[in-house]
Formats: sequence, C-alpha cells, structure tokens
Amino acid sequence: MMANQIRALLTKRREPALALLIGVLIILVGIRAPFFISLDSLSGVLTDTSILMMLACAEMLVILTRGIDLSLAANVALTGMAMSLLSMTYPDLPVLAYIVGSMIVGLGLGAFNGFFVAIVGIPPIVVTLGTLSMFRGLVFVLSGGQWVNRHEMPDTYQMFPMETFLGLPHLLWIAIIVVPLLWLFTNHTTAGRSLYAIGGNPQAARYVGIPIAARLFMVYALAGMISGLCGYLWTARFAVAYTEIALGFELVVIAACVIGGVSIGGGVGTIPGVVLGALFLGLIANALPVMGWSPFWKQAISGVVILAAVVLNSRSNKRQGKLIVRREEASSS
Repeated sequence: MMANQIRALLTKRREPALALLIGVLIILVGIRAPFFISLDSLSGVLTDTSILMMLACAEMLVILTRGIDLSLAANVALTGMAMSLLSMTYPDLPVLAYIVGSMIVGLGLGAFNGFFVAIVGIPPIVVTLGTLSMFRGLVFVLSGGQWVNRHEMPDTYQMFPMETFLGLPHLLWIAIIVVPLLWLFTNHTTAGRSLYAIGGNPQAARYVGIPIAARLFMVYALAGMISGLCGYLWTARFAVAYTEIALGFELVVIAACVIGGVSIGGGVGTIPGVVLGALFLGLIANALPVMGWSPFWKQAISGVVILAAVVLNSRSNKRQGKLIVRREEASSS
C-alpha cells in the first residue's frame, strides 16, 4: 500500500517528490558537514543555481511546444563576451546599460532561431544545433580568441551580481523576479497557456485558431532574451569571459527540465518543477566537494537521476493515455 502511494506521488506530483528528495539530500549532507545547512551555505547554493534556474525555465517554454533549443548556452557565451568587450571599451557605462544590452542581444539571437523554426519551418533541433556552432564561432571571431579578465572589466560591471540587497545578492534577486514572471506567463496568460496546447496537440491548436507560428517565434525570442541576460550575469559573476563560456551547459539545462517533470514530447511541465530540478542539480554540485567526492561523480549521479526521471515521465504519460482511452470508451458506451 505504502509503495503504491509513493509510486503515485512520484508519477502524478513531481514537485512534492522532488522537494522531499532535496530535503533528504540536504539532511544527509548536513550530517556529514553541519555547516552545509547554515543559512549562508544554502543561500550560496541558491545563488550558484540562479542562472541554471532561469535558463531551465526558458528551455521549458521551448520544450512545451515540442521543440528544443540547444543554443541557449552558446547565446550565454556570445552575449557575455559582447558585454565584456563593451565594458572594456566603455567602462563608464551604468550597470543598467549592460543588463538591457545583454537582453537585446540575446533577444536578437533567439529571434534568429525563431525565424527559422516558426517562419521557415526547419525542425528546432536542426536550427539550434546549427546556431549553437555559429554562436560559438562568433564568440571566437568577436574576441579574437582572447580572454577578458577581471582587471580589464570595470568594477561596476563585475560587482553588481554579488552585491547584496536585503541580505541577498542581486543575482539571486534577478532569479526571484524572472522565475515568478515566467510562472505567471505560463499559468495566467493566453499566450502562455497556448504553449501547452501547441505541444499537447498541434493539430487541435491550429484548428481552434492558435497562431502557432507567432507563438513559436515568441518562445524562441523570449528564451534568447533570458539567455542574453544570463550571459552578462555569468561573465560578471565570474569576472572572466572566454571562448568556452558555459560549454556543454545546455545539457545541464535540459537535464534540469527533465528531472523537473518536463516531457520532451511537449505539452507537460511546470515552472516550480523545473526550479526544483535545477536546485537538485545545484545541490549535487555543491555537496560533492563537501563530501570529499570527485566532481566527476556529478555527471554519473545526474545521469542516473535523468534516466529515472525519463522512466517516471514515460510511465506517467502511459497512465494518462490509458485514462483518456477509458474515458472515451465510457462516454461512447
């Protein structure tokens, strides 16, 4: 009986299960290293995970439409390098200029993806795989293969993310603002709710008059804008910009989505689930050094969790499909 209840919790309500798993993980690590469960330590984990949370939520919007954006991390790299070079050339610019500039650049890169996906009709994986390589190449072209180091960045550029307001760094505050806005968008706007319809049944969505092309273009542009913002925050936080910024990070972003209950098949996913998925990966990354384990264990543990999440998603989808069939049979009879 208890096993069935646990199984039902895992398949039907991913958020409580993830929250429970995160709580258990914190307690286990805290037993080994009590300082890990201090407020300062947990605040540091949230800060370290802020960029992943925002990018994973942006990726979720794309996946909801049965798409994928493999270029988010490359967008982070290109925008971050562009803003770092801008800060070198114009060191007296206010922080707001970098924030707005990064969002505009990221929006343009995302709109580039959206044009080929929504207007031209090329499959998203093909488009974003191509732009991943293109954006990475542009980082090298833009920088000439050179690094932008801490001493070359003005203080206003690199200090902003970790400066505090009400005891929390600006980086975490930005995530606290962005994530709820995306939750409101997906749950309380017509455009946001339509993403579930597009991913769940594109033919039906088109039949009821949802402008699919416009929604797809919007989603890739929005994901690009969030990635651009994260590009500035990444380079400012770590006070360095180089050609391999966030290399491979797109896989971590997708992993956070899958662990958070987002269906790769589209139409299923929640912002709270994705945030918890990102937080779970962030906890693993921060807990391994505390436990004295090699950081390479992060990849192995993440892989096992992703496989488990995929199995749970698949079982949940099959169960929902059976329920729909039964309802249809009952209504027809």
